[in-house]
Amino acid sequence: MASTSNEKEERAGAEIVYGAEECYRSSVELLEELGFPKGVMPLKDLVECGRVKATGFVWMKQKAPYEHFFEATNTRVSYAVEVTAYVERCCMKKMTGVKSKQMFLWVPIVEMRMEEPTSKKILFKTPMGIGKSFPVIAFMDDEEKRQYYLQNPQF
Repeated sequence: MASTSNEKEERAGAEIVYGAEECYRSSVELLEELGFPKGVMPLKDLVECGRVKATGFVWMKQKAPYEHFFEATNTRVSYAVEVTAYVERCCMKKMTGVKSKQMFLWVPIVEMRMEEPTSKKILFKTPMGIGKSFPVIAFMDDEEKRQYYLQNPQF
């Protein structure tokens, strides 16, 4: 598939990393920097990750589409070969390549946000502006959960 001039402009000045290890490390660092838990974007077999810091545009390419079932939220999510977004602290917007199965339909997810880094909920929005919130802890890895429980002993 040929790149369009708009795509080239959007990616101009990007920092790009290649390979599974580098891409995984880069994607985890990005999620941490934005304030999201590490498990919220469980992409597999990443081959390329890019970021344009000036505009906040990011992309992650994986070898093949991937479906993940989040047990804690009872939600199936599909990730395309390429996932893109514009990022800022506690927010990914204009997302492409992410869909959530609701009942029998796949619904695109175009935004995920938290009110603040210490928020206990993540809101996921569809193109129609309809959203659904889930507890942040549902997307944390084991180490993040340990830290969370140490900082929030009431849970």
